[in-house]
Amino acid sequence: MEHLTLEVKFATGDAGLISGYASLFGRPADYVNDVIEPGAFAASLSAHDASGTMPLMLREHKGEPIGEWLEIEEDEIGLRVKGRLDLNTPGGREVYEQARGGRIDGLSIGYRAVKAGRGPDGTRSLQEIELHEISLVRRPASSRARVLSIKSAPAGSTAAKGAASTKRTIMEKQTTAPGGNAGDEADINECVDGLAETVSAIDTRLTAVEEKVGSVKSVADRIEAKLNRPGSTVETKAEPEIEVKAFHAFLRRGIERMDATEAKTLTVASDPSAGYLAPPEFGRELFKNMVEFSPIRNYARVVQITGPEIRYPRRVSGTTAYWVDEIEDRTGSEPTFEQVTLTPWELATFTEVSNQLLEDSAFNLEQELRLDYAESFGKKESAAFVAGTGVKQPKGVLQAAGVAEIVTGKADGFAATDPADALIRMYHALPTAYAQRGAWLMNRNVMGTMRLWKDAQGRYLLNEPITEGAPMTLLGRPVIEAVDMPDVAANAFPVVFGDWSGYRIVDRIGLSILRDPYTRARNGITTFHARKRVGGDVTHPDKFVKLKVAA
Repeated sequence: MEHLTLEVKFATGDAGLISGYASLFGRPADYVNDVIEPGAFAASLSAHDASGTMPLMLREHKGEPIGEWLEIEEDEIGLRVKGRLDLNTPGGREVYEQARGGRIDGLSIGYRAVKAGRGPDGTRSLQEIELHEISLVRRPASSRARVLSIKSAPAGSTAAKGAASTKRTIMEKQTTAPGGNAGDEADINECVDGLAETVSAIDTRLTAVEEKVGSVKSVADRIEAKLNRPGSTVETKAEPEIEVKAFHAFLRRGIERMDATEAKTLTVASDPSAGYLAPPEFGRELFKNMVEFSPIRNYARVVQITGPEIRYPRRVSGTTAYWVDEIEDRTGSEPTFEQVTLTPWELATFTEVSNQLLEDSAFNLEQELRLDYAESFGKKESAAFVAGTGVKQPKGVLQAAGVAEIVTGKADGFAATDPADALIRMYHALPTAYAQRGAWLMNRNVMGTMRLWKDAQGRYLLNEPITEGAPMTLLGRPVIEAVDMPDVAANAFPVVFGDWSGYRIVDRIGLSILRDPYTRARNGITTFHARKRVGGDVTHPDKFVKLKVAA
């Protein structure tokens, strides 16, 4: 059986309780150059749990047990342990006193390596460990592994009496010499008794102080953790879990059947007649699902706005420098700008759900609505991002002005010989900075045509993804599959290539839902009206180029 002693710290508490980390994950390695990976103890702890056992608590990996481990679990730091020293045994009392005196100040595990690997630097990585025992040790491998604090048992307890008795015995052995008189010995014993009582009283006060400090530190740690969250401030609003729970209650029962506490957590839409806004968790899942139907969202720049529109300045031309002689007149120049205005347009739909389904607790209403809205909203906005007119809907990339065009060289398709030449010209029509961040946009039929293309060595030009879930690549850049892109036909634009940060999507508000239990009450149906506002347009036409089927 192997032993591993890493940087660990533990503390002993009342009645021999100890807690700390028996092992820490990751580097630095221990003195035999081993590193334990997160999750290495999971299988062994499960086996102990199933059999109702615990690893032994030993001293220096040998001898009889000196106590028992009560709790052992893995967290993000390492193997956290909590146990109790047996103060009724000589070994347990001795380790307790040595820990209080700082002579034992570390923890070490005894194990068998089940799964391990050796790195190029010689470090052994332990991925699975069979844990047999955890020992209190005198010298941990790391010089930083030290006991943080030692607390005695309360005065009058078995541990305290044992400690006082031990001290008295030592004092007697050291001070009573052969030939000493009994009066001197009695005085010494009286002093020792008084000293033991004083030590016990001090230990009791220290225990109370440490418990208070620990309580204050716990509160401070919780406050610090909250303040350290990105963008967080101390607020008194309800936690998101409460908002989600209240929103589910609203969907099932309606505002009229909710109590006042639940109703207060709902967020009213900007227009009260539009109902209530879904909580952030619902909206994030909605947009995540919408990517499946609206893939441009995954590549374009998406922003949230709070007004009816947003305007971006765009530089049309910059300054111009001129070569001049030493005292020749200089020519002035000024950059020119224009504005790009993005307006979020409204998308709306409604869903009808029978009241019986609403009453059925097994029916996952929230999930069904999310998937329903993700599909309907996603399909509509995806079509608009591709070919929208900009009238009551976003303007699509195919309708944007100023986007360069490359022709296929054939009136009704790709050139018969070297059909990929047009795509290569598209790639090199953009500046390097844009091309290296670019992505292709086309539908599945066009992708099917291109998958048959090969180079002179017989290699396919459209490459399969190298990892699961990754897109196909063409000329080293990803391919976005959009069902709304046109097929190959005369004067059509079946392919767009560009840096999609040049397409801006604006979301005005989150998803809002109005619950209507009255309109179709005679049919036992509740209607849910959903709406959101979204806009989109090309802000940088110079980042795109599109392919036109033409001679």
